[in-house]
Amino acid sequence: MLYAAAIAADEPSRIGFIVSKSVGNAVVRNLVKRRLREAGAASLREHGTGLAIVVRALPASASASWDQLLSDYNAALESTLNRLAGRPSRAAARGSAGTTQEGTPRA
Repeated sequence: MLYAAAIAADEPSRIGFIVSKSVGNAVVRNLVKRRLREAGAASLREHGTGLAIVVRALPASASASWDQLLSDYNAALESTLNRLAGRPSRAAARGSAGTTQEGTPRA
């Protein structure tokens, strides 16, 4: 899960990570954090200022490959940035309007 908020345009972007014990033992959690930091560093090169980003790793991230984790991170970031800009995300355009941000059905 990825959350983002706009901050002052001249402030450097910040990224925080939440990797709980439900993800796995310390070795697995640190691996997930290192991978997410690398994905975050790539996004900071593109969005160097004006964003505060928080990434919450779900338990499935422990078994995800680097390519899958990077793909999921980039898709979540794009979706969140589109939402911040007031544009519909590609997922919403494809018909996932009946689900929440986490992918669970709306009540």
